[in-house]
Amino acid sequence: MKKILALTLTLLLVAALFAGCGNKDDQTTRLIMVTGGTSGTYYAYGGVIATMLTDKVQNLEITANTSGASAANARSLKNSEAELAILQNDVLDYAYNGTEMMADDGGMPTLRTIATLYPEVVQIVATKSSGIGSVADLKGKRVCVGDAGSGTEANARQVLAAYGLEFSDLGKVENLSFGDAATAMQNGTIDASFTTAGVPNPAITELNNTTNIVIIPIDGAEAAGLLAQYPFYSEYTINDDDYGVGGAKTVAILATLACTKDLDEDLAYNITKALFENQATLAAGHAKGNELSPASAVQGVSIPFHPGAEKYYKEIGVL
Repeated sequence: MKKILALTLTLLLVAALFAGCGNKDDQTTRLIMVTGGTSGTYYAYGGVIATMLTDKVQNLEITANTSGASAANARSLKNSEAELAILQNDVLDYAYNGTEMMADDGGMPTLRTIATLYPEVVQIVATKSSGIGSVADLKGKRVCVGDAGSGTEANARQVLAAYGLEFSDLGKVENLSFGDAATAMQNGTIDASFTTAGVPNPAITELNNTTNIVIIPIDGAEAAGLLAQYPFYSEYTINDDDYGVGGAKTVAILATLACTKDLDEDLAYNITKALFENQATLAAGHAKGNELSPASAVQGVSIPFHPGAEKYYKEIGVL
């Protein structure tokens, strides 16, 4: 009887140990990261980030999902449909404050920044034949300002205002995608276009193969005023070799990893730390990983950092 009792206790102990091991999976935190369309940078780079964080942060599993990009991602965070999101920092600002394209949503004060990831550059391209050499020269010209209701359209409005211009001062305003705008410039139906995207942009590169173009600068006192009014902008220089034509100083907004205040502070800290300690892994997985750095990750941020992210930045001395 004693042997049977001892054996029973041993079996119970072993079962308990195995149960404990099985519960490790139950301790895993599973998060959804919303990104962008399957053909875009947000989705591809977001997948690399999600894989790295899943691998490097203990008891964390992140799934990167396709989405309608910035505005839709802000709404997903607000509605608790996702815990992490990649979106433009200007749209993040609009969502937080309930302005511009996010005005109908009302403010989203629970949104928080983890890190800015890479610049999305405001690029004004004009045909050389148009004679446009400055933003002021856009007055009376045929200009594409991006898709209606897009971040590019908001950028175009803000840049023009910095130079004392409105859409009504333009000769013709077109709302077109980047590709359609390039086609229209090639066909001579518009003179210039605004594009907010990474450099080099494929549509501009393609246009430059068929049409003589110039890059219009956003600089001087007007750029300084723009940065002062809208802290989500940062300075950027388009180099001569980016498109094989003369470069120019301009401004950029930033692709940003965001969350809400509800994300656990320790988890947010570990996510932020892992991003920068594994930057080489991100760079190996996607070219945009080369543009990630702690110093630039805290630039252009106009809404609060998550406390976990802020703790990490203060530890390494960039905040």
